[in-house]
Amino acid sequence: MAEEACHDKTKGMPTCSWPVGRLCPSLRRPVHQRRSFRSYLQGLLLPRDRHKTLTGLAGTEPVTGAQNAPAQRLQFFLSEAAWESEALNTRRLELLLSDADTRPHDDGVLVIDESGYRKDGTKTDHVARQYLGNIGKIDHGIVAVSSLWADEAIYYPLHVTPYTPAERLPKGKQDTAFRTKPQLAVGLIDAALEIGIPFRAVVADCFYGENGTFEGALRTAGLPFVLALKASHAIWAPVDAVHSPQEALEETRWSGPEDPGDWTKIVRRFRDGHDETWWGVELSFGPYGSDKAMRIIVATTDPATLPGLSTWYLLTNLPHPTAPEMTAVPVAPADLSEVIRLYGLRNWVEQNYKQTRQELGWADFMVRDDRAIRRHWQLVCCAFSFCWRDWFARQVQQETPTAAATVEDTAPEQDQPGGAASPPFRSILATSTSSPQELARSLDLPLALVAGLVRSAPAS
Repeated sequence: MAEEACHDKTKGMPTCSWPVGRLCPSLRRPVHQRRSFRSYLQGLLLPRDRHKTLTGLAGTEPVTGAQNAPAQRLQFFLSEAAWESEALNTRRLELLLSDADTRPHDDGVLVIDESGYRKDGTKTDHVARQYLGNIGKIDHGIVAVSSLWADEAIYYPLHVTPYTPAERLPKGKQDTAFRTKPQLAVGLIDAALEIGIPFRAVVADCFYGENGTFEGALRTAGLPFVLALKASHAIWAPVDAVHSPQEALEETRWSGPEDPGDWTKIVRRFRDGHDETWWGVELSFGPYGSDKAMRIIVATTDPATLPGLSTWYLLTNLPHPTAPEMTAVPVAPADLSEVIRLYGLRNWVEQNYKQTRQELGWADFMVRDDRAIRRHWQLVCCAFSFCWRDWFARQVQQETPTAAATVEDTAPEQDQPGGAASPPFRSILATSTSSPQELARSLDLPLALVAGLVRSAPAS
């Protein structure tokens, strides 16, 4: 490495003051890559008046502009440059975990989900005719399985991996590289545990809740979870016994809000100030019950009609507060309201799709190989995380007006023992969305984007 320091080998003289014998940071990541990284993220954060393709990010013409230097530089950066998407994601998560504003804690959830997007053709890696959740039908497209950490105040993606359909592999499902979506999801959970992400429970929709491989892996690992089920989720039982949550609900008593019977009133409070009244009931049939290792809880806005869009059938291994001690999952017990709160945080993943897909261009890539696709996704995650960081930096400025008047930036220090707060640091963005007449500023969009994140926060 000493020979690779910033020295002009033709003259034998150093070109910078970095000590001989140590690798200069500029060699660790060339300046042209840093510039391309900045240009790519700036393009992702610009107003979405066109698709976030390479020409769109470079601000050039869609056809003839693709051959110009700005687009070609981004093309090389995304497809050919020597950098690893996973290393970038590792660094992004290190920053999120080290910041007091975004550091995960034990009351949040680890959300597992998937999302599919239309993509034409057959040459792009991972693209095939398959079920795409965001359009609700089978079509040509690409599917990504992702993990996300969330609480009531903030959420951000952790890891993402593309799903490769069996038909894209030489030996189909018998190929050693084939992984089902639940298997990929288990790998994402392992990745979150490996970097020390804390959470109250793993949360996922009924696609994963109905999958025995996924649920079995969580149970074997002793991880707490709240998974959605279908109302028709059935178990083996005698003919005259209850076989599904749907049948078990028929045995519960409900006579209206004034006489709820077996149902418990749950008030969900949202960040915009409004409240919603929900109702929850604990079912007892087969291997499920409040005194057993596995519980099934139904939450709904109307026990009389059980509307499909606002009725949840939840499977959890979080112990009931009155249940005997469960050694399989050594976590704090959870009552009805806690289980409903945890699953309610899953709505963050839907908001995440809106922001990354509709604003940041998650599916707008026009590259074909796996490496470039993964890089594009990680760059979108960086842009998303950048918005949160700027949001918290702006809050510090508002609380300490003198910080905004500081000429030089002050780097934030690590939190000190005893709860010492980090000093404020100056944001790199403008301090307001107002601008002089006839002056357009490209950095106004992140302010509006972050404001949309906050307005759409889930229930607290």
